[in-house]
Parts: sequence; C-alpha cells; structure tokens
Amino acid sequence: MSKEEMEKKLKELEIELLKLRTLVRSGGAIKNPGRIRQIRRDIARLKMLCGK
Repeated sequence: MSKEEMEKKLKELEIELLKLRTLVRSGGAIKNPGRIRQIRRDIARLKMLCGK
C-alpha cells in the first residue's frame, strides 16, 4: 500500500469513527459496538506506518 493510499484510508477511517461516535452520543444504537475499537486500532496502525 502506498503512502497516498494509507493517508486516504486513514481519512476514511477517521470520518467513519466520527460518525459512529456521534451516533452513540446522540443515543442511537450501533449494530456492532466492537467496530469503534477496531477502527481505532486500524487508525493507530496506519499512523504508525505513515510515520505520523
């Protein structure tokens, strides 16, 4: 995966995480609560690989 692809994926994951957190805080129920944890870990991995 190139650096540009990793940065694009990182942005997508951050947006998805923001949407899920907003849904939870507004009182909604998400289908897969473990997804938030998975996204956070994926973001951490990508940041480590990108050197951020």
